[in-house]
Amino acid sequence: MASELIDRFGRHVEYLRLSVTDRCDFRCVYCMAEKMEFLPRAEVLSLEELYDVGAAFSRLGVRKIRLTGGEPLVRRDVLTLVERLGQLPVELVLTTNGSQLHTMAQDLAAAGVQRLNISLDSLQPERFARLTRTGRLTQVLDGIEAARSAGFHGVKLNSVILRGRNDDEVLALVEFARDAGLDISFIEEMPLGQITEHGRLESFCSSDELREVIDSRYPLHDSPERSGGPARYFRMADSDIRIGFISPHSHNFCSECNRVRVTVEGRLLLCLGNEHSVDLRAVLREFPGEAARLEQAIIAAMALKPEKHEFRLDDEPQILRFMNMTGG
Repeated sequence: MASELIDRFGRHVEYLRLSVTDRCDFRCVYCMAEKMEFLPRAEVLSLEELYDVGAAFSRLGVRKIRLTGGEPLVRRDVLTLVERLGQLPVELVLTTNGSQLHTMAQDLAAAGVQRLNISLDSLQPERFARLTRTGRLTQVLDGIEAARSAGFHGVKLNSVILRGRNDDEVLALVEFARDAGLDISFIEEMPLGQITEHGRLESFCSSDELREVIDSRYPLHDSPERSGGPARYFRMADSDIRIGFISPHSHNFCSECNRVRVTVEGRLLLCLGNEHSVDLRAVLREFPGEAARLEQAIIAAMALKPEKHEFRLDDEPQILRFMNMTGG
């Protein structure tokens, strides 16, 4: 079914990023503050409400739903939601920090998750602990191995690269991905929330810089392949994996934007880098079970989707909400 969700600029919204929690067992330095205040339970969408949102978007022609957080796998009983969403006619995918995959990978695949994105920003245990503040590298590596064995259609690694923090590991991360037979994407830091551990301008590494580093050892060839998201992919002659770059600063991808986000408090965000939004929680709770009202609110929201984000390369946050509040 063709998407019924079309914005003022003719872009068809076919991809929903649905946050199931703002909580996380890590405190990654580019994602949230070390001491976070999380949402009260009453402000968080129930699993039933989250399903209703996903089902509404599916009926409106969305073809891909990505479950995000925070860390989605720390949400209690999240597998019951996954099982229900897995019955919808969409590609169901999930982004995770990998900490829970050693016990949950098989169940996620059985419940209908088709693809996983797993965050991996360092292969050095002490550095990994500093970047995540609370994470253990061995646990994530065990999770990656479990994911490789679980039968997903695809598993991809995501790495946020910060100058002076982990930029010297780009080639090591590529080699790890090559050895594991996994695609990997390198992501420019998103300027969300007030970060105190590093200056975003000083830590910025552009995708072009990273591509040059990788190309010096593994010549990269442009690929027309797309995954439905913002990544631009490259291939290497001697490997089957893809190298992706997500470049909100250096290569703005707004003209092709086909996605929206729903936060766990039910806020429909029309753009990652703007505050244009609609309160779907109010609709869900004022008119429970009235699917047509929910769908109409979603359709009407498309008129608010801006043409582009307004990310700047400086240390003043343009968006005060952290990434865990946005839906990673």
